[in-house]
Amino acid sequence: MYINITASETGNNKGSSGALVNYLEKENNSKTGKNLEQHHENWFNGVRNNVKRQEVRVKIDNNIAKLCRDDSKFFLINISPSQKELEHLYKQYGESGAKEKLKEFAVKVMDEYAKNFKRSGIHTNTDLLWFGKVEKYRYYKHTDKEVKNGTKLKGDRKEGRQMHVQVIVSRKDLSNKIKLSPQNTSKGKNEKHSAKLGQFNRSAFKESGEEVFDKLFQFERGLKDKFIYANVMENGTPEQKTQMQMIFALSTDISRDISIDSLMKGISDGLFANVTDMMTIAKDAGIGLLEILMEPTYQSPQTDSAEEPEKRRRKKLQKSQGLSR
Repeated sequence: MYINITASETGNNKGSSGALVNYLEKENNSKTGKNLEQHHENWFNGVRNNVKRQEVRVKIDNNIAKLCRDDSKFFLINISPSQKELEHLYKQYGESGAKEKLKEFAVKVMDEYAKNFKRSGIHTNTDLLWFGKVEKYRYYKHTDKEVKNGTKLKGDRKEGRQMHVQVIVSRKDLSNKIKLSPQNTSKGKNEKHSAKLGQFNRSAFKESGEEVFDKLFQFERGLKDKFIYANVMENGTPEQKTQMQMIFALSTDISRDISIDSLMKGISDGLFANVTDMMTIAKDAGIGLLEILMEPTYQSPQTDSAEEPEKRRRKKLQKSQGLSR
């Protein structure tokens, strides 16, 4: 799951939203024929599903009370499921059903966006001024390696399922009174600044969106497909990366009833000084990683049978489950 917050696809969010709104109408503008209206993709939010482009621009542009000329007026949120996630939706709901489910998911993502600010009076998507737009395709840009090496042209459609949602959200809340900026990444460390703008933890927001998708659509996500794993492996310290790799290596030996996610969260938050510390704390919490690592793997050929490896694996799981209770 790719969830990202930017200023604008057009590079400017300090003036009118008109240029961005027009840009996000590109798929509608490319449609021709008698059934144009039937295939026209309207904007949506948590209340309505038939918002027109003019209303989006007017409402976003008028919701700027007490913002200065150089202040950001709106932000663009890109909600892009992976190929695996889209395949999961298509299998369950078909293409048209997947589109509606993706809208439903976007509404819940905006609930998480609102909660992430931790501001009084800002709790759900209905406290925000926002509009979403489903797009079916993605196009190669000049920065893509395929364009650089000449195998694709700028503007060519990307292969595979590319359905995603683009959201324009106002800097001000629905009442036009409260400033909300995801650019404030103090995470509560600067209390005065957070009181004015609301704190915002981008990593927590992206992770929550992933969790919402998995719960909403019963999607089984592999450890390496989790945002928290990718984030540590890209941005973590060498020690955090080692700890995360250890969790991945042991994942088949640890009962799924045990909260591997809590261990991964601890690694991400830097709670463990080293691998030994991680295993010791996990043991104290009843997870039993230390026992799994210390259990001998060698068996005498005379006593080993074809069934022994599977028996040993079941014993490990049972032992781990017993410790976790």
